[in-house]
Amino acid sequence: MLSDRRQRVLAALIEEYVARALPVGSRTLTERYHLGVSPATVRNELSVLEDGGYIAQPHTSAGRIPTDVGYRAFVDNLLSSGLAPDEARYGAVVDELRRSATELDALLEKTSAALARLTDCLSVVLAPSVLTLRVKQISLVSLSAYRALVVLVTEDGQVFNRQMDFDAPVDADDLACVQQFVTDVFAGKSLPEVESGLGRGMAEAFRDPLVRQVVDEVLSCLQESRGVRAHRLGMSSLLTKPEFSHADALLPVMQVLEDETVLLHVLDEAATRTGGPSVRIGSENRAAALSGVSVVASRYGRGEAAGVVAVIGPTRMDYSKVIQAVRAASAALGDA
Repeated sequence: MLSDRRQRVLAALIEEYVARALPVGSRTLTERYHLGVSPATVRNELSVLEDGGYIAQPHTSAGRIPTDVGYRAFVDNLLSSGLAPDEARYGAVVDELRRSATELDALLEKTSAALARLTDCLSVVLAPSVLTLRVKQISLVSLSAYRALVVLVTEDGQVFNRQMDFDAPVDADDLACVQQFVTDVFAGKSLPEVESGLGRGMAEAFRDPLVRQVVDEVLSCLQESRGVRAHRLGMSSLLTKPEFSHADALLPVMQVLEDETVLLHVLDEAATRTGGPSVRIGSENRAAALSGVSVVASRYGRGEAAGVVAVIGPTRMDYSKVIQAVRAASAALGDA
């Protein structure tokens, strides 16, 4: 446990390093920050912090930079102190997100864009798993006598659709009757419930080839959506960071985050955590390729049908700003 004075010195060093991406010397801290102690005391505290592994000196004549341990102590202190939200900055963003999109997919995309803009980092928003969601509405829209559009809406507002073609012309009235039937079968049920219940009392209905085709299309629509539906924006922002000035430094990160199975593992803590954002710093990430980044993530939604909102950036990120932005985005999506 660091003393209050050492916490202040560490926080000042991190703030300076986040702003300038350069090793920080004791003179800089003394001149730019009101620490209330002498330069000699600052030098002594830096030595103690270095001995404790909170900061490191990359070169003999250079200043110090934070380590993952130092960032962790800083973030833990930040969270335990009750980080107050910046209502003027983030409240307006939340309100705008709630007003600007009527469908969940559009809201997720706008939320990801707002996060990337606010944090200047990569934002990732995962939609709730379709396996836990329940069907609200199914519509069959006739496009021609030989083609129709299946539109499926889940209870949380996600929209899926597929086109289907008929071998023989289909009358609009027949299509309306089938729509009523599949609505009765699917509405209010999750995909596993639908799949387990299809064989019960369905033999007569499945003799109709049109019913059989429409049910198959609805199931395919849901099954294709089983995977992760991630909205990612801001990868180009990472290229502007000194840590990733060379593309080969960012390439392993990009490869990991493009694999949606790995992405789920990266965000699994946030998916099950309640009570605020989770923060994984550098080497705390399970994927070795992410040892140079931090992940701030939070779940949104209720019960099992919850998604995840996250910001991924260099360990030298503005944790206060990012944590507040993630909280704001989680609030906007949670009330959607």
